[in-house]
Amino acid sequence: MMSNLFSVFDPSTSIMNFSFNWLSTFLGLFILPLSYWLLPSRFLFLWTNICTTLHNECKTLLGPSSKGATFIFISLFTLLLYNNFLGLLPYIFTSSSHLSMTLALALPLWLSFMLFGWINYTQHMLAHLVPQGTPALLMPFMVCIETISTLIRPGTLAVRLGANMIAGHLLLTLLGNTGPYLNYSSLTILILAQLMLLTLECAVSIIQAYVFTILITLYASEVN
Repeated sequence: MMSNLFSVFDPSTSIMNFSFNWLSTFLGLFILPLSYWLLPSRFLFLWTNICTTLHNECKTLLGPSSKGATFIFISLFTLLLYNNFLGLLPYIFTSSSHLSMTLALALPLWLSFMLFGWINYTQHMLAHLVPQGTPALLMPFMVCIETISTLIRPGTLAVRLGANMIAGHLLLTLLGNTGPYLNYSSLTILILAQLMLLTLECAVSIIQAYVFTILITLYASEVN
């Protein structure tokens, strides 16, 4: 029985005489990121420095007219870095080693830059087809070469990332499959080799994410 009209808004949810009525007031604190209510960790400091360095480098390549475009490339770097490292764990699908993902990342970005450049800066894009100082006799050949090199850019980006990621995984798998047929001394050498290859793959994961991001930034800088 309600004592007054407003008691319907005050349910009595409790466990062992401990009321949970006011618990919803503090639920928002658990949703907020830890950096807002705890001291930043070393990992957060490291990640902030990485993002700041990448932002400054992309801003240098794009010039003063970037206007926040660097956040696109930082997000792309984060996505690739996350997927590359996640693929190093056992029994996890490595999505960044397949062309269906790498081409889906490279092609829309490259196509958007090309369409934006050719629609808004047609004369500037035509000037890119003929490098400065090219003899008049070689200009038709240079136009063909530059056109082909521009068209194959998304393919080379996708193949570079996918091939580098799948090569290390394939080598680790082939070496791991020989383990049951080796003796103890050879198995020790194999484990050490696997650990060294795994360390190399960690470095490759960072480098390939960085290379992909910087090359996309360079292609975008040619439009300005």
